[in-house]
Amino acid sequence: MVDFLAENNLCGQAILRIVSCGNAIIAELLRLSEFIPGVFRLKDKADQQKYGDIIFDFSYFKGPEACEGKLEAKPELLDLDEEFRENNIEILTRFYLAFQSVHKYIVDLNRYLDDLNEGIYIQQTLETVLLNEDGKQLLCEALYLYGVMLLVIDQKIEGEVRERMLVSYYRYSAARSSADSNLDDICKLLRSTGYSSQPGAKRPPNYPESYFSRVPISETFISMVIGRLRSDDIYNQVISIYMGITVNLAEAWEPYKAAKTALNYTLDISNVKEQASRYAAVTERVHTQVQQFLKEGCLREELVLDNIPKLLNCLRDCNVAIRWLMLHTADTACDPNNKRLRQIKDQILTDSRYNPRILFQLLLDTAQFEFILKEMFKQMLSEKQTKWENYKKEGSERMTELADVFSGVKPLTRVEKNENLQAWFREISKQIMSLNYDDSTAAGRKTVQLIQALEEVQEFHQLENNLQVCQFLADTRRFLHQMIRTINIKEEVLITMQIVGDLSYAWQLIDSFTSIMQESIRVSPSMVTKLRATFLKLASALDLPLLRINQANSPDLLSVSQYYSGELVSYVRKVLQIIPESMFTSLLKIIKLQTHDIIEVPTRLDKDKLRDYAQLGPRYEVAKLTHAISIFTEGILMMKTTLVGIIKVDPKQLLEDGIRKELVKRVALALHKGLIFNPRAKPSELMPKLKDMAATMDGFHRSFEYIQDYVNIYGLKIWQEEVSRIINYNVEQECNNFLRTKIQDWQSIYQSTHIPIPKFSPVDESVTFIGRLCREILRITDPKITCYIDQMNTWYDIKTHQEVTNSRLFSEIQDTLGTFGLNGLDRLLCFMIVKELQNFLSMFQKNILRDRTVQDTLKALMNAVSPLKGIIANSNKVYSAAIAKTQKIWTAYLDSIMKVGQMQILRRQITNELNYSCRFDSKHLAAALENLNKAILADIEAHYQNPSLPYPKEDNTLLYEITAYLEAAGIHNPLNKIYITTKRLPYFPTVNFLFLISQFPKLQYNKNLGVVCKRPADQIDWLPLVLGLLTLLKQFHSRYTEQFLTLIGQFIRSTMEQCTSQKIPEMPADVVAALMFLEDYIRYTKLPRKVVEAHVPSFIFDEFRTVL
Repeated sequence: MVDFLAENNLCGQAILRIVSCGNAIIAELLRLSEFIPGVFRLKDKADQQKYGDIIFDFSYFKGPEACEGKLEAKPELLDLDEEFRENNIEILTRFYLAFQSVHKYIVDLNRYLDDLNEGIYIQQTLETVLLNEDGKQLLCEALYLYGVMLLVIDQKIEGEVRERMLVSYYRYSAARSSADSNLDDICKLLRSTGYSSQPGAKRPPNYPESYFSRVPISETFISMVIGRLRSDDIYNQVISIYMGITVNLAEAWEPYKAAKTALNYTLDISNVKEQASRYAAVTERVHTQVQQFLKEGCLREELVLDNIPKLLNCLRDCNVAIRWLMLHTADTACDPNNKRLRQIKDQILTDSRYNPRILFQLLLDTAQFEFILKEMFKQMLSEKQTKWENYKKEGSERMTELADVFSGVKPLTRVEKNENLQAWFREISKQIMSLNYDDSTAAGRKTVQLIQALEEVQEFHQLENNLQVCQFLADTRRFLHQMIRTINIKEEVLITMQIVGDLSYAWQLIDSFTSIMQESIRVSPSMVTKLRATFLKLASALDLPLLRINQANSPDLLSVSQYYSGELVSYVRKVLQIIPESMFTSLLKIIKLQTHDIIEVPTRLDKDKLRDYAQLGPRYEVAKLTHAISIFTEGILMMKTTLVGIIKVDPKQLLEDGIRKELVKRVALALHKGLIFNPRAKPSELMPKLKDMAATMDGFHRSFEYIQDYVNIYGLKIWQEEVSRIINYNVEQECNNFLRTKIQDWQSIYQSTHIPIPKFSPVDESVTFIGRLCREILRITDPKITCYIDQMNTWYDIKTHQEVTNSRLFSEIQDTLGTFGLNGLDRLLCFMIVKELQNFLSMFQKNILRDRTVQDTLKALMNAVSPLKGIIANSNKVYSAAIAKTQKIWTAYLDSIMKVGQMQILRRQITNELNYSCRFDSKHLAAALENLNKAILADIEAHYQNPSLPYPKEDNTLLYEITAYLEAAGIHNPLNKIYITTKRLPYFPTVNFLFLISQFPKLQYNKNLGVVCKRPADQIDWLPLVLGLLTLLKQFHSRYTEQFLTLIGQFIRSTMEQCTSQKIPEMPADVVAALMFLEDYIRYTKLPRKVVEAHVPSFIFDEFRTVL
């Protein structure tokens, strides 16, 4: 009969593919369970209030029209729903495909069983497959994996969450309109079971059998599988289902009478006591044996080869004891609310004399013992044939030499000639050489016969008297013995060790020993080398899910291997993280000593003060702490490069990643705690907190600089990379508030699995510290309560005239958060400006374009001022009438304009600070960027004059990349930036002109301060007003700006004309303000004066200068 797993056996290959697929599905479910979007749990009130109306469970299917109708009735809900779809459709699709694959798995298994029954596979039936060893195994595995899938889904992805995700996927995808979609079947299979994985949660009635029976499976098949299993010894009280998912049968079998009765004997207190005591004794015995074997020089090759059964038995006993104790003493082994199970567990703990440290030590020693044996056997197997051939050659040569000795030819041997012995020894030499390595059984038998023959020849021919001959015979026998030993080195021993040493049951339980491992490392860093063997033993758990995938040559092999290997490497990192943690604890003490205790030695020193500056105590303490840090480093570096699954773990990289992780954790926490502001505090806490934060960051920086040589890392590189990553990640999270399609953690280029940036719960409307910092700056520089004097780069309180803050603020931020922080703040302000401009456009649509009165007023005004190059008669009346009729819209207008202006001032300050520090710290970079920028602009200008010249193509990222560099170096003008795309808006220049002149009466010119508001109650600041309007106009076509300037020019000319005719000697205040606006306009846009002189005669400007 063809081998069941042979490639040409269609029946075997079909079930092998199904089982392979099952293992891959479970890996994908476990992987996805870590990426469930928290919003689908609807745990906190904020999520419930925001998303409660757009996330539905299966009750949605009772009346989808009603649910969708509720959404359509509220435009804001529709908008939120669309945003939610954009952000979650990718992960929902991934979950749906995993759920779909579970349903497809059981459908494929049922189809395979039907094919068997219908005789599709020639000469194969369910009975014949179950009689075959591989067939039985695979059919049992196929059914078992389906059960594991369903249990994993219920444990890792709660029922309510599943339902919400499936409904969301149904609503957002094309599946609802697809005729061949099996979404209904998937929903039926995965609807909530009522099960909860929370400790102490009540088990739902008929669970899990009602869950398992949602897709019917052939009862004949199930009964036959159970029938085959009944003969196998698979039961224990606490068992591991799959990759460390454990179940207590006493709890799981509670609803089933027959099973419960069968288990009751096992759970009898006297039996539990007997088992626990037995394992206590076994543990003590085998631990002593293992420790004996692990003594230096004990496990030699000869001893190992002579005692294979004894060593394997010891190994088996160790692993059985570890398995029993681990499973039956685990916290997950029983429900804390079940009194009987609690008593059984307490009994086990008492009678097994359970001590987690002793069990861990046994695991550690067993893993080491196993590792040494495996390595020895691997080496012996690789050298097996070479050694065997060498021994054969040596033995044959000895016999040939003995034959020569008895020839009587050799003069020095003093052995009489004996032709019989000579011929006999030559024959033995030939016999030895004729031994065939490939036929090990025959060779072994013949070798034993040869050994006996050599023993007999020594006795019968009285050869004992000649020591030389005796030595030759003894050597040959020894070589022949070695040949027998060597031929007995079989791969089966390694396979047995692999099966016996399986640790997959502890895939999750091992975590309960993490604290013991870490404590051991803290006490003795060299413990890492012993732990290496334990980690490799854990890696053996990967064989379970990968065996069938590998046999089926499935493409899933790589992704499943990567998942489990990645999980194991993460665990290794978690255990070894104690080393960086301990290093940083010592580092903090060093910082404290260096900062507060040790006085800096001056360049000149009186000898009588030498003792004071020596400070031997603190310096000794620093040396001791530094030594401790280097010992920790040495500990981790002693661990060799190890292949964990398919991932290579380099200890140096592990140490560096650990240091990075600890640095990130501490710096992120310091930034989170240090930058929380009380908005009611007067004066603001901003500057003091920034100073404190700068000192904290400097402490981290200095200590890192100090320690880098002792741990052999690039301190400055790590510092800059990680601090920039923390800040950029926080900026990204803060900017998510302004984005429809948000960047999730798993999509972020700044977030990392191995070196995660911690997330903290928001303390106010901001998500992160960068948001709090930005909003605090905006709060204290609010143009409604402050007056900004540009010449001094300072904000003053509008009422008290006290200084609020100045440009030093941005130097302080630079000291605290570096260039990344300032750059991040700038980016966040950009998003805020975009949001404000979008709000402005919505307000413009609502208050102006949809208001009939305002429209009529604007139309009348445009008629009155036409032509724009002319002068309006009775201009005062015309403008006043228009302002009066539109008065109600200006408050919101002013608010929006000034917010944009305020943020533009902050952006200019940030740009100045960035540019200054770039020129100061990296003058070559600054010069190179400026020249490159000029060169590119010159090339672009040349291209527009002559299109045949080159220009960067669309797929060329040069312009995009250079912009990022220029902004980081402060080589740009925020006022020239286009923030939003806009459409044509009727009356837009007129509205802005009218808005501007409506504000003039509230302002006055002051020789010392420029234009300021007359009364603090008016809450208006000149520069934010100017820059806000300038930014707003920049977003539209330049003809709007041109028309706006024309209207201002007409206003100035008409008002001046009216004053001249009425013989008013002084220039009106409104004209002064308008001219000031034009002056500031050309100053900040860096345009030539002729731009405004096209609208206002130069003599008016000359007269205006005399007024100033």
